[in-house]
Amino acid sequence: MSDWTAFGRVDADGTVYVKTAEGERVVGSWQAGAPEEGLAHFARRFADLVTEVDLTEARLNSGAADAAHSLSTLRRLRTSLAEAHVVGDIDMLAARLDKLIGTAEAKVGEAKAAKEAARTEALARKTALVEEAEQLAAESTGWKTAGDRLKEILDEWKSIRGVDKKTDGELWKRFAAARDAFTRRRGAHFATLDAQRKQAQGAKEELVAQAEALAASDDWGPTANRLKELMAEWKTAPRASKEAEQKLWERFRAAQDAFFSRRSEVFSARDAELKGNLERKQALLAEAEALDVDADPRGAQAKLREIQGQWHEAGRVPREAAAGLDRRLRALDDKVRQAMDAAWRRTEPSANPLLAQMREQVAEAEQRLARAQAAGDAKRIREAEQALASKRQFLQLAEQAS
Repeated sequence: MSDWTAFGRVDADGTVYVKTAEGERVVGSWQAGAPEEGLAHFARRFADLVTEVDLTEARLNSGAADAAHSLSTLRRLRTSLAEAHVVGDIDMLAARLDKLIGTAEAKVGEAKAAKEAARTEALARKTALVEEAEQLAAESTGWKTAGDRLKEILDEWKSIRGVDKKTDGELWKRFAAARDAFTRRRGAHFATLDAQRKQAQGAKEELVAQAEALAASDDWGPTANRLKELMAEWKTAPRASKEAEQKLWERFRAAQDAFFSRRSEVFSARDAELKGNLERKQALLAEAEALDVDADPRGAQAKLREIQGQWHEAGRVPREAAAGLDRRLRALDDKVRQAMDAAWRRTEPSANPLLAQMREQVAEAEQRLARAQAAGDAKRIREAEQALASKRQFLQLAEQAS
């Protein structure tokens, strides 16, 4: 809306008023120009308010924003209308904000109800986990199975959110107590079992099992580190009986040798592949650098695109050579681009498609000015004259450059 006199006015001394259902009130003073410019200035402020309302409504309806935050924003905007320094349909905006505030309040209520429901569900899940842990701690004799289940319970516990801090703390104390009781009972049980050598044999059998499980792994770095850790654990573990120690060591060493032998073979093949890729890219680069860019820039560009396609197909090269090769190829690409730009600038102005497009834009601007003059619309005439002058200036600069 361009005529804001329906919503405000500027009196002779420059005081700006806004009109509402309750009457007029002063919103500011305008001394910088014509009264209509003053109304337009305060109308733009009103438009900014409307825009903020639009954005808040969109975020509220889409669910992208927290409903409580949107409600706070809407209430702030509604309160600010009574003293807002704006010119516009304040009564309409106030009614709209009242409606949106009602919608936001409803969404806040829904969110609160959903949060409470989620809290109730989370509390029930954690309570069930605590009761299961307490039962395992008191009754289970399947030590590994029960221990694994307690770890699973802990992982599941960490994934549950929404229980209030006090209740969560009380449940956690029960869970921790159950886990500690299980650990003590299991420790007492195993304390009565095998002697130190038998315990050492079991520990080293576990190390062997882990090493053998890793022997076929292709995750080279982490597996190599883990095997080194297992070796350190082996050295610090107590010795088993001589016969058991020797047999377990042979299995442990065989698993390590199998993994590191495979890794060595893979790395050797990878190095050979990278070397072949390097030779291919060096040949492509030599072919590209031999192009006569100055004599035939267009042909050089086409050939370079073909070489670049083969370049990407050639694959990876050793890391220490990659940057230098890419830098040389980019330099050649820049050289071809500069040659093409120079060739374009030498094109006859009459054949230059950019100049032709700019002339068409000038002609269209002249036609818009003629239509505005025929309609007698001063504002449209002024805007059309400014647009035409700008397009003529750009065309003149482009013709001089070409």
